[in-house]
Formats: sequence, structure tokens, C-alpha cells
Amino acid sequence: MFRALELVKQHKEAFEWIQQAVELMKPDNVHICDGTPEENNTLVQEMVARGDLIALNPEKNPNSYLARSDPSDVARVEKCTYICWPTKEEAGPTNNWVEPNEMMATLRGLYDGCMRGRTMYVVPYSMGPVGSYLARVGFEITDSPYVVCSMYIMTRIGVPVLKWMVEKQLPFIPGLHSVGSPRLDKSIPDSHWPCNDKKYIVHFPHLRTVASFGSGYGGNALLGKKCFALRIASALAKDEGWLAEHMLILGITNPEGKKKYIAAAFPSQCGKTNLAMMMPTLPGWKIECVGDDIAWMHPGKDGRLYAINPENGFFGVATGTSLHTNPHAMNTINRNTLFTNVALTDDGDVWWEGKTDDVPEHLIDWTGKDWTPASKEPAAHPNSRFAVSTNQCPSLDPNWEDVEGVPISAILFGGRRPLTVPLITQALDWTHGTFFGAAVSSQTTAAAEGKVGELRHDPFAMLPFCGYNMGQYFQHWLDIGNKAEDAHLLPRIFQINWFRKDKNGHYMWPGFGENSRVLKWVFDRSDEPLTPSAIAHASPIGFLPTDDAIDIDGLEGVTVETMKQLHAVDVPGWFSDLASCEHYFSQFGDDLPQGIKDQVALLRRRLEEYASSPAEAR
Repeated sequence: MFRALELVKQHKEAFEWIQQAVELMKPDNVHICDGTPEENNTLVQEMVARGDLIALNPEKNPNSYLARSDPSDVARVEKCTYICWPTKEEAGPTNNWVEPNEMMATLRGLYDGCMRGRTMYVVPYSMGPVGSYLARVGFEITDSPYVVCSMYIMTRIGVPVLKWMVEKQLPFIPGLHSVGSPRLDKSIPDSHWPCNDKKYIVHFPHLRTVASFGSGYGGNALLGKKCFALRIASALAKDEGWLAEHMLILGITNPEGKKKYIAAAFPSQCGKTNLAMMMPTLPGWKIECVGDDIAWMHPGKDGRLYAINPENGFFGVATGTSLHTNPHAMNTINRNTLFTNVALTDDGDVWWEGKTDDVPEHLIDWTGKDWTPASKEPAAHPNSRFAVSTNQCPSLDPNWEDVEGVPISAILFGGRRPLTVPLITQALDWTHGTFFGAAVSSQTTAAAEGKVGELRHDPFAMLPFCGYNMGQYFQHWLDIGNKAEDAHLLPRIFQINWFRKDKNGHYMWPGFGENSRVLKWVFDRSDEPLTPSAIAHASPIGFLPTDDAIDIDGLEGVTVETMKQLHAVDVPGWFSDLASCEHYFSQFGDDLPQGIKDQVALLRRRLEEYASSPAEAR
């Protein structure tokens, strides 16, 4: 800590900001994190001693621990998340907004004395490889040791970051976090998961600052993740001409040894981690993981887009993860992992719904109560999580920390759509692909508070994460394409849907490792001109695979007829989708780009022409 303190003192702006936070929050102690394993282990063992963490069976999951959150603090709280630009127009209609001075006054009142009886931890961290010109740095001040240990996994923290900050006198993103539960009477036992009924997750993009109060849950409290790497970074990216996106990045290599990189944007709990760590079923194909959640993409000198994963760990959904759905993930989280809100087995291991076919006869559920298969509630929370270092992934791409990033050949947009949207569609060009992103809608999941299973618009899978007016965000995507010197060097854009169902409500596509069959088509099409070919035909919604373009050999229950249904153009469904998009887009008013309006008109015209054409001509 002393080395870290000396370094902080050499960054005048950072040191003064920390002093101001100490005066406001009034902690009993201040700890500047040095990021060493010894420091992390000390914090973990202190939490175990207090009962805040449960040490798992070292023979089954070495150096791994379980945390149980307060039942009121289990997911992102979108209704309490604010984007506070000086004007409401800058925040846009999809973000919660409060005038900045008013919000700052509210936060000052909440933060005043909020850390009494607690330790203030100061976490210097880097999003992206330390020293990379694509990386950015920040400080998180928190009173939660759980948050510190999670940041230790999810980011690069401590002395190496401070040395870089001091040497270059780098600007930083300041972030204040408190669980909002001061310990005024230490004779009263502390909560194992302190939090506050009042919750505020606040961003001031024009000031490049973040403030979080009342929640200890990852998405609300790990300020380097959604708060910095998406909401603040998206505003930075708009100003500086790059993209901060809610996307996985994977490397894919064909049997001949040719390699490409693909980025993909899906709403939370729609399979990003499963795709990023996929074990392909196609012989000779290899998929390697660069990242599973966030991509920062910059135009390169050669005209291509290059991406980095700014994170250093995986904060994945445990529920549903298994050796069948994601064997690489299971082999990643079998050691050195921090679990939250999963169930505990009688022999000290973890369990969640979907982990195994055989359900244990007895568990301790995520709330700490006895559980049996006859229990009405799930053993693990649907949004139960694991936090684990990226370096443990057995399919980790060797270039995942390349300071220049990796070149992106294709971008995928997708969501949970039981109807209408085909398995895979290719955009006609970058502008059409931008419309693909703007038109994303998906059934809601447990990753955020609210009702599960409702269809909602989630443009670019960024609805909860865009740090400015979404209409202007659409324009920024269009501008990336318009400013490209050679549009052919831009990534090809695709729309995917693993979740299409038949009339009986059954999934039509097996998913998981079989998705490699679809990625092969993406791989091959990314080399071809944006025209029909032997493996793609034109349709009113974009390029679709020809009937035999996707290899279905050996797939049980998937026939040529199935593939025709998966890629059929549902004209009434698309007209309904188009009407829904128009209604959604109307809220942006004059901020809706002309390019998006034109795409709506063009799609309607193509659908009308298609509907009026003879069946044999389709």
C-alpha cells in the first residue's frame, strides 16, 4: 500500500480528488490498493472470517468463494441509472436524466458520512492492456471489499497502473461507489451484504465521471465495467471517432489455417459468453476467445476496424452454464473464481440450474436456506454470476492483449426472437447493417430488474449502456461508414437469431457448438463482394444462405426443410416489425438520422415488391 500511496501523491489531480472524497465520505480508514495477490488474499480471508464469503471445497474448486447478495440487490437497476448531460436532449429519450447540479446535490447528501465505520478502498485500474494507446485508466473509490476483489479479477489494478499514470500524467475517469450503509454502532453485527434501498447509478459524460450509491451488485458497483467501459466510453468514442460496444470478440480459424476475428452484440443473457468460448463441432475449425462482453473498436491506419477487450476477466451468468452449453467456461471457472448467488452443495461445491442433468437431493440455496427438488423457488438466482480471470480460459486467443487490437472481419447483431427473424441474414452494406443494429429487439432476461420474457427494443444491445442520445449514436455508426476511405475494408454485418421456434414452441436450431456451422457461412461471406453468390441469395431483408450453404450433415432433427423455414421471409411478420421499429424510432424526433429513415423506407419497398411478386420468382 505504501508504494501505491507514494505514487498517488505524484499525480496531483488524483491525490486532490481522493482527499475530497475522504472529507465527504468520512471513512475510518483509507487503503490505496497495490493490486498484489497478497493484498487480494488478505481481503478475501477477512471476508471469509466475517462470513461475507464462503470458502468452497478446495478439492473441487480451489481458491474459490461464494458470496450471497441481499435479495433486493441482484441485478442492474436500470430505473435508478442516470445519464446526466447538461440538457435532457443530450441524454436522449431512452436514458433517465436529471439536471447535473440537482443530481450532484442529491449525491453529496447521500455520500456525506456514508463510509463512517468502514474502510475506503482506492482502486487504480486500467481498461485495456497497461501501456496500450487504446487503453484508458480510472480510479474507483469504494467501501466494499467484495467490489475490490471483483475489480482485481475484472480489470488490471494497482501499482503498474499507477506507475503508468504518473509517468504520463494520464487523465483518469473518477468513480465514487458506496454501498450506502455506514456502521455507526459497531456493537451491532454488520450485514454480510450491506446495501441501501436508495440506489443511484449516475454518469456525467461531459465531466467523464461516475457515481454509484446503494448497490453492491457487479453491474452497478464495478464501475470499470458497464459504467466506464460502455456509458462513459461511448461518449468518449463519439467525440474521438471510435466505437465502445457491448460486444464479444472471437477469433475463428478454418481448416486451412486462415484466421479472422468477429465481434457480436447481443443483449445480456443471450449467449455472448457461450459464443465467445464456443467449442465448434465442425471438424478442423477452431474458435478462440478475445472477450465476452465489451469491445472497443478503432479505425486502423489500413482502413480496417481493430478491437480490444478492455476487461481482464469474465463476469458471466452461471445459470444454464454446463459442459454441454459451454465446456470451456466450465473449465475456466473450476478454480480461482468468485461466485455470487449460486447454490452450495453439501460437499462444499457450487450448483445452479442447468449445471448437471442430475439435481442434488439437498442444497443451500442462494438465500442461505435449505433447498430440495421439491422447493418452489430456484436454488440459484437466475442472474447468478461468476467472476474469473480471462487468463484461465482454455480457448483464450493468443492475441487477446495485443496493444494494437485485432482486425474485425464481421459484426453480428442478435437477440432472443422466437418468430420472424431468420437464423442468419447479411446486410447489404454498412448503412443497412447499421439499421440491423438499430432495429435489434429481444425478449428480456433476468440480467436486469423487471419482467422476464417481454419483447423490447434494444438497439445495438446498447439500450441500457449508451451514454448519450441514442439517435445521435445511430448517426455515429453511420459516420464510421461514411468516413471510411474504402467501404470494402469495413466489417461485414450480419443479423443472427439462435432462438427461432416452430409452431409447437420448440427451438428449431440446436445452438451452442453447432453455431460454428453458421459462423462458417459468416467467415466465407466476409471474403465475398456484397452481391449474391453460390452460397448467398438476395432477399428483401438482406442476403440469405442458399438452401445448402450451411452444413447440416449429422444434425439430428435439422433437415433441408428446417433450413428453409429458418430462412423464410415472413412478410406479415416483417411488416409488423417495421411498424414497431417506426413507432420506436419516432421518439428520437429530429435526432433520428436520415440514413435510418431511408432504410425503413427501402425495407418497406422491398417487402411490398416481394409480396406482390409470383411465388416462383421469390
